[in-house]
Amino acid sequence: MSGPSQTSMGQGSRIVLNVYLGIFFIYMFLPLILMVAAGFNDFSPPSVTVWRGFTLKWFGVLAADTRMWQGLINSLIIASIVIAVSLPFGLAGAFLISRFNSRFNGLIYGIMVSPLLTPGIILGISTLIFWRNIGVSGGLITAAIAQASFISSYTMLMFMARLERQDITLEEAAMDLGATHAQVFRRITLPFLRPTILTAGFIALLQSFENYNTTIFSIGGSSTLVTEIGSRMRFGLSPAINVIGIIFIVLTIIFATVYVVFRQKERARAAAR
Repeated sequence: MSGPSQTSMGQGSRIVLNVYLGIFFIYMFLPLILMVAAGFNDFSPPSVTVWRGFTLKWFGVLAADTRMWQGLINSLIIASIVIAVSLPFGLAGAFLISRFNSRFNGLIYGIMVSPLLTPGIILGISTLIFWRNIGVSGGLITAAIAQASFISSYTMLMFMARLERQDITLEEAAMDLGATHAQVFRRITLPFLRPTILTAGFIALLQSFENYNTTIFSIGGSSTLVTEIGSRMRFGLSPAINVIGIIFIVLTIIFATVYVVFRQKERARAAAR
């Protein structure tokens, strides 16, 4: 009696799981599909319920939008500064907590992760007020500083997770053989951290690029791609905004495909060796 009942229960579980996965994927991808469809619809504002015909004119409208392109350039500039600041700061914080045993480690950890718990609006306003009081007006630099103040915490947590898996005896053995701290870091620690450095840099790029709350209050009269899109929502969006989403989706697919192919080739070379 238990055999058939267990079989029916297993089939029921698979059906429930398949239904759940179907709802999940519809929830995830349906908005993207509608966004892509609206980007090729000859109707403004973006819509798929009112279809005026297939068109590529919104790509031309986006190409001629100088403010949008300037916002994209500003976003890349800010992201580059954020990566350059948050990676060494995060690594320094991870070393401070992971390698120095102190009774104040808990307090230091709480202070360093506190920016993650602070609302982005507060970070942006406080950054702007601080720099304005010393004569620096809002701009790309203040926006980058405001973003790096909390993105550094993300990178620190990633480096801490990696350092906890490192065999510290390798560093101790190298120093016993006469290596300096700089040589140990360059020859042992840095190669071990390289995958995390790449991942943390990519996470910092994404966090900076999509940030709105902190950036809008600290960037002054300039704008990024996200803040420019946000400012236009008050007047109604053009389907050219959907084209930006289409371009990012295509780029994401390309980069993901290249990464998977590269990893497969790397594993094949490792297996051959």
